[in-house]
Amino acid sequence: MCTPFVRSSDVQRKWVLIDADGMVLGRMAVIIANILRGKNKPCFTPNADCGDHVVVVNADRVVLTGKKLDDKKFYWHSGYPGGIKDRTMRQLLDEPRSDRAVRNAVRRMMSKGPLSRQILSKLKVYKGAEHPHTAQQPEALDIAKINSKNSRRVES
Repeated sequence: MCTPFVRSSDVQRKWVLIDADGMVLGRMAVIIANILRGKNKPCFTPNADCGDHVVVVNADRVVLTGKKLDDKKFYWHSGYPGGIKDRTMRQLLDEPRSDRAVRNAVRRMMSKGPLSRQILSKLKVYKGAEHPHTAQQPEALDIAKINSKNSRRVES
């Protein structure tokens, strides 16, 4: 018996397409982080990049449960006295770069280090429904079918 350890060069990578329209941000970020890291594969090796590429479309249409849109705040400091600044999740999603909410949620669920930064380069996030990765033929993954709590689609 021997435990097979896979090198990053031996992994067969595929492309996964996720539509974030109406998806709960945290639940979607967990699934994306697991796919990027390769934890859904039987050949998972913790010290190697064995995950797949992930393309997320409609990132500006994610949903947060409860009162997180107004209560969740992100702080930073300018370095000057009294220079604390904050931004709510609602303000973050209303900005032109609203895809950062999805990118930051996935980044914060990964371990910190050089391997995670390399793995995060395989995450492609787009605000609208269009993406330039059609040549890679990404497979669509419906997160709403995995668990009914993953989506909060608003019927209009």
